[in-house]
Amino acid sequence: MATMVDCPTCGKKVEWTEANKFRPFCSERCKQIDLGAWAEEKYSIPAVNPPKDFDGGDLPH
Repeated sequence: MATMVDCPTCGKKVEWTEANKFRPFCSERCKQIDLGAWAEEKYSIPAVNPPKDFDGGDLPH
């Protein structure tokens, strides 16, 4: 049995299989709507500001 997910754009149930070339979207249309939203900066990833005394010494190089 295939895993079912909700299309992020319209909410329609979609099978998560290799046969669905638009996954996790239900269609090319929903995929393009989502891409357009990113391009118009309607989505954002919040920035995390390090503490003022952070020197970056613990970060891998």
